[in-house]
Amino acid sequence: MGNTKVICTVAGPSEGRGPNRGGAGAGNEAKVDVEIGFAGFSGVERKRRGRADKRTAEMAHTLTTSFSSLLLTHIYPHSTISISLHILSQDGSLLAACINAATLALIDAGVPMTDYLVACTAASSPATSSDEGSADPLLDLNGLEEQELPFLTVGTVGASEKVSVLIMETRIKVDRLEGMLAVGVEGCKQMRELLDGVVREYGKKKVI
Repeated sequence: MGNTKVICTVAGPSEGRGPNRGGAGAGNEAKVDVEIGFAGFSGVERKRRGRADKRTAEMAHTLTTSFSSLLLTHIYPHSTISISLHILSQDGSLLAACINAATLALIDAGVPMTDYLVACTAASSPATSSDEGSADPLLDLNGLEEQELPFLTVGTVGASEKVSVLIMETRIKVDRLEGMLAVGVEGCKQMRELLDGVVREYGKKKVI
C-alpha cells in the first residue's frame, strides 16, 4: 500500500502434539496465532522491534481478535492457524496493510472464512474553504500525513459496511469523526474491489 510493503505467510491449520497440544486451540475451535516482525531497514530509524514492543503487541492482538471472528475455527478443533507478517517498508497505513496482506494470504492458503476483512486509513485535514470547523477527508495516508493529521484505521467485512476494526490514537472533535469514518468505510469498499482483482488474477495463473 503506497510505499508500505508487507509479506504475509500462513501455516496450518496444524494439530498440536503432546498433552498440551503445543499451545493449540482449546475446546472445539482452532487458535489463531499472529506474529509480526520488522526488518531493520523497514523504517527511517534502524531499531529492533521484538514481540515485547507495545505497539507490535497491540497490532498482533487486533489481527488475532479480528480474524478469530471471521475464520471458521470450529472446523479445526485443537489446532493452530499461524499468521506471520514481515514488515519490509513502513510509510503509513501499516495496520491496514497487515490486515489486507493477511486476508490475501488466508485466501491463498485455502483457510475457510465467512468473508474478506479489508482495511484502510482515513484522516481529516483542515479544509481549504473559509467555513470554520470544516475539514477535507483523506484516504490511504503515508507516514508524513499520519504524523501531521488525526487519522483512524477502519476495517470492514466484505462489501458490507459492518465495521470489524476501528483504531484511532489521536484526539479529534466528534463532529469530524463521523465524516472520517464514512470516508474510511467507502475506502474499504474500494479496497475490496482491489483484493477481488488480485484473487481473480492469481486464480487464472493457477489454472494455467
